[in-house]
Amino acid sequence: QAMKPPGAQGSQSTYTDLLSVIEEMGKEIRPTYAGSKSAMERLKRGIIHARALVRECLAETERNART
Repeated sequence: QAMKPPGAQGSQSTYTDLLSVIEEMGKEIRPTYAGSKSAMERLKRGIIHARALVRECLAETERNART
């Protein structure tokens, strides 16, 4: 899944993207436990992507709270 540049989307789509990434990560859990290296790598990338999206959502929430 491609990373979008910050500010190129609204907070609603950022949140929707985050939910999508979390859903995709869920699909990698079982293969990771079964020892799949590729699933483990996809899960790691998903975690990194999700962390970035969470930061974006938090920043948007803070901006909205100030207005």
